[in-house]
Amino acid sequence: MDPDPKQSLAASDRAGSWGVKAAGAVATFAETSPAPLAHPVVALAAHKKAHPARGRIIAVGSGKGGVGKSLVTSSLGIAIARHGKKVVVIDADLGGANLHTCLGLSTPSITLSDFISRRVESIEDVILDTGVKNLGLISGAHDHLAASNLKYAQKIRLLSRIATVDADFILLDIGAGISFNIVDFFLIAEQGLLVVVPEPSSIENAYRFLKMSFYRHLWRALKSSPSRKVVEEAMDQKNRAGIRTPIDLLDAVERRDSATGRYLKEHAQSFRPRLLINQVRYPEDERLGASMASVCRRHLGIDIDAIGTVRFDETVWQANRKRRPFMLDSPESAAGRALERVAQALMFGAPKVGPVERQN
Repeated sequence: MDPDPKQSLAASDRAGSWGVKAAGAVATFAETSPAPLAHPVVALAAHKKAHPARGRIIAVGSGKGGVGKSLVTSSLGIAIARHGKKVVVIDADLGGANLHTCLGLSTPSITLSDFISRRVESIEDVILDTGVKNLGLISGAHDHLAASNLKYAQKIRLLSRIATVDADFILLDIGAGISFNIVDFFLIAEQGLLVVVPEPSSIENAYRFLKMSFYRHLWRALKSSPSRKVVEEAMDQKNRAGIRTPIDLLDAVERRDSATGRYLKEHAQSFRPRLLINQVRYPEDERLGASMASVCRRHLGIDIDAIGTVRFDETVWQANRKRRPFMLDSPESAAGRALERVAQALMFGAPKVGPVERQN
């Protein structure tokens, strides 16, 4: 699924194994220093929801932009709503909101920035009618520059209020990258879904996103422990302790404090995102999810599930040109059927879904 047709992979890419490419990407990633990260400032207690979540929160993220993340979010929202579930999709990409466009809507007059700036007090006041039964939208803060750089108090207020939205399912379309604001949106969700396309840059950035999200997940679990400093040190890829992977980090904490190390290894098991491969064109692309899951287990010690694949489909591009959600125009298209299966897997905990049928 793709907002714009893209060039086919080179012939050499088609012949290669994505398993080898995935391993190569993670090896490169392990040796490459990520962009400098600010010192963590969010305490675990501040992330505790003020109210229990009313619905299941699913965060849709990516390591880089341009992978179809917003189209996936809007399509899953439509698919779940069609099952009679009350759904609210939230554009949490505060620097580049476009979820309303994917739903065929004009620029909204009220957005998340109105809540962030306290022009309205309740987050429910910025929920818009999408024209799709059971589906509401909270549009992103595209009209408020400061909203893309949330202050600490603003972020905590927003994170806590998201959990109070009255819906069966709350889908967050988060921004790309590894800033703490983006990662924290991903981590408040009951289920994280990472969208990747079969391109080396997308694969490498996905590994980076998973690694930094995992570190943040562990850091938040060690609010008052001295071992928290070990996690902070590990966030610098060139740290002097030689911590290069999450496996190294867990071992380093256990050497420092065996009880904390055992606790952290147990807590690490609760970090289990799911992986969706988008814009699939070739048979080897369909195996990318399983390859990446294997690499994550072996090299990073992170257990992820490959939830499915979505083939490149011209109907998506055609619907996007008409500013129409393709899930409304072409639900029986190859991409539509694939995303319906993903939606069912997210709703009902169905077994992992395989590749979609090939198009003639």
